[in-house]
Amino acid sequence: MSKQFKVAVVGATGAVGEVMLSILAERDFPASEVVALASERSAGSRVAFGNGEIVVQDLATFDP
Repeated sequence: MSKQFKVAVVGATGAVGEVMLSILAERDFPASEVVALASERSAGSRVAFGNGEIVVQDLATFDP
C-alpha cells in the first residue's frame, strides 16, 4: 500500500507555483489531493495541473 499525500501549493499562480505544479504532475507525485492557493485576486482562476486544470482557492480563507 503506497502512501498518499494532500498537497497545497501556495502562490500557485506565480512562476514558482507553476513550476511546482508542473513537477508534481511530471513526477507523478502520490497525491490524493492537490490544492492551488493564491491571493484573493487570483481565487477562482484556473491553473494547469497534469492533463487538466485546478481551481485556485483564496489562501486567506483556506482551512487546512
